[in-house]
Amino acid sequence: MPGTGWSRLQAALRLGVADRPPVCAWGHAYDQEWAVDTLAAATVASARRFGFDFVKLQVRATCFAEAFGGRWRYSGSPDAEPVLEHPGGATGEDWRRIAGGEYDPAPLRDQVEVMRLVSHELTADTPVLQTVFSPGMVAWFLTGRDFNLLNSLLLQEPRLMEDGLARIAEALARFTRDSLAAGAAGVFFAINPLADTRLVSREDYERTFLPSDRAATAAADNGWFNMLHLCGAHINAALIERLPMACVNLSTHEEGNPGLREVRDRYRVAVAGGLQRDSPIRFESPEQMRAAAAAALAETAGRGHLLTPGCSVSPWPRARPENLDAMVQAAGG
Repeated sequence: MPGTGWSRLQAALRLGVADRPPVCAWGHAYDQEWAVDTLAAATVASARRFGFDFVKLQVRATCFAEAFGGRWRYSGSPDAEPVLEHPGGATGEDWRRIAGGEYDPAPLRDQVEVMRLVSHELTADTPVLQTVFSPGMVAWFLTGRDFNLLNSLLLQEPRLMEDGLARIAEALARFTRDSLAAGAAGVFFAINPLADTRLVSREDYERTFLPSDRAATAAADNGWFNMLHLCGAHINAALIERLPMACVNLSTHEEGNPGLREVRDRYRVAVAGGLQRDSPIRFESPEQMRAAAAAALAETAGRGHLLTPGCSVSPWPRARPENLDAMVQAAGG
């Protein structure tokens, strides 16, 4: 009897495999992300078109920082990221405002409504993850994605930044609760670029960012399918134990990162990944896509493995449909 996305995920999260491993991919469709209805419709259409076993909701990446005073605008191109107009967290004065509790919930309410529409359109057999950025990642966006500026603020005003990260964590926890109520199976908790140990040591991360991460993710315990995304190279794998979730997504193709089987067996956790975000999905042939997927699954024998890219395929319109089809086929779909 054929499995469903739900049953495949249940088996994978138990470190097994059902009739086949679950499959999904995601990426930014920049022209669709500025309105609730267009993003919801595009998300549902992709899930149905490719027969994905679950959906990772690809929210507008700037929405979290927008809630705390950042401003971006649509670039005018579906292939280009939003254009920064005002970062919202570049000065101590900005952070005093954030730490004082100033907050606009509207950008996050929009993403909750997208979740409501998507989960309503898809059956329970296709679980949906809500994307949640870590508080530190939101802070990075609020500096205009300037890590040196973020680090300078942390060094100059540590108590102020601690309070600001705590306020961001409170908002993310509310967002998580609202998303679960709207139908999310859990969260995709993304840490970027701070998971790179060349930027932030394990010790510094634990002291500076981990408390707000834990506060932000506490509400996710009510979800059954939570995924930790450690982005980039030289990842801080200790976070897999510090922020325990049902699954870990990482890029095994980035320098200094462990393999999927190593992560699964060492931490006894399901793993999502095995494919590069750009090649072969965007640039190569379906035959090369099938070969890459088969190689990824061979590493784990499909057990405890969700076949996905290690990060978003962006811009999503550049993902070749025939290669996404080939990815699903390689898993047995």
